[in-house]
Amino acid sequence: MDGTFNENDISHIVDADKAHVWHHLVQHKQFETNDPRIIVEGKGMRVWDQNGKEFLDAVSGGVWTVNVGYGREQIADAVHEQLMKLCYFAQTAGSIPGSLYAEKLISKMPGMSRVYYTNSGSEANEKAFKMVRQIAHKRFGGKKHKILYRDRDYHGGTLATMSAGGQDERVMQYGPLAPGFVRVPHCMEYRAHEQGLDHLSSEEYGIASANLIEEVILREGADTIGALCLEPVTAGGGVITPPPGYWDRVQEICKKYDILLHIDEVVCGVGRTGTWFGYQQYGIQPDIVTMAKGVASGYAAIALCVTTEAVFDMFKDDPNDPLGFFRDISTFGGCTAGPAAALENMRIIEEENLLENCTKMGDRMMGNLQALMEKHEVIGDVRGKGLFLGVELVADRVSKEPVAEAQVAQVAADCGAQGVIIGMSNKSVPGRNNVLCFSPALIATAEDIDQITDAVDKALTKVFG
Repeated sequence: MDGTFNENDISHIVDADKAHVWHHLVQHKQFETNDPRIIVEGKGMRVWDQNGKEFLDAVSGGVWTVNVGYGREQIADAVHEQLMKLCYFAQTAGSIPGSLYAEKLISKMPGMSRVYYTNSGSEANEKAFKMVRQIAHKRFGGKKHKILYRDRDYHGGTLATMSAGGQDERVMQYGPLAPGFVRVPHCMEYRAHEQGLDHLSSEEYGIASANLIEEVILREGADTIGALCLEPVTAGGGVITPPPGYWDRVQEICKKYDILLHIDEVVCGVGRTGTWFGYQQYGIQPDIVTMAKGVASGYAAIALCVTTEAVFDMFKDDPNDPLGFFRDISTFGGCTAGPAAALENMRIIEEENLLENCTKMGDRMMGNLQALMEKHEVIGDVRGKGLFLGVELVADRVSKEPVAEAQVAQVAADCGAQGVIIGMSNKSVPGRNNVLCFSPALIATAEDIDQITDAVDKALTKVFG
């Protein structure tokens, strides 16, 4: 990659983009005076924009997706070969890559059994919600239909998934939302003081946070609750890792009240935390697992809703019921490029020992960030699992008052000026968009990690002194 492009072609592309493309999460007023960023090429951990500027990508494609890095010819070749053989057929029938990837995936998920193909994380969660609702009608007269979700968690941008969204700024102006979704409190030990629980030990706080879920269940009525939907590590809500005791107690509560445990692995899945799935860090057994982003590292669109055999069996328990099966279809769940890419993506992770590298480099990055905490008073907390980390910035360590979102954006922008793209929580949780987010590809080297944290060090010095 030499960073040179045909200026005339790029000028045309920028003009076309400004005239016709509606970008995600962007206020387009800015493009009246500034050009949009066009990412032209990627290789390994690095990408280049339309001006030839090189960036180290510390967020895997901006939204935690490109887990094995850019420019993987073997994935592109696998997709090309499959598309030439069969590009698509509705998932009412099977396909060779669909069957093989389902088998491979289930081998990494003890206790899980069935794979439902779809094309986005939001849609995968929609499928799970529909399963829960249909089970409620089939078995409980429609009563056990409510779905619990957690404050600060995120499950997608459709109306149903926004109804299960714990990030209030993400759902503002999109109501009225769907009924039957009930919020439970967050599990964020760093802000335990806001819940009056800061006197507890770490494990005590984890158990107490889970008990708050039980309080909601009892208030709503356990006979009305069908599922509890949680991220194993809260992602965009602040990279929040629950403390010891939390997940064991959550699973105990779900079993006690016959509530399905739905784990949203859209961000954490396929190696991001150093295990194949984030929930495996905590030794729990879900009933439903949804995933997307890193499944094929962005080389093809694919998402999955995975269930236990017990959940699957609920849709074939009465063959005489003409409405008893799961009457759902996802058009692009029938695309064969997704599972073909996912198979190769998983092979790369295995052959290159990327789970081990994720843990090793995650430990290095955690150590680097904790060292920065000693230097910069503005860092209130550093947390995460594997190569999925967050740095919470505060104006005062004692009160834990968050810094302004605009200051967090300045830090991210300065890192970008240094050639390092990092993430931040933004327009998510009112007054709490103060977390720098990091999710470099699982191929990251020690040099990559050091470059990322060096850029953060310099940016914090520039913005906060």
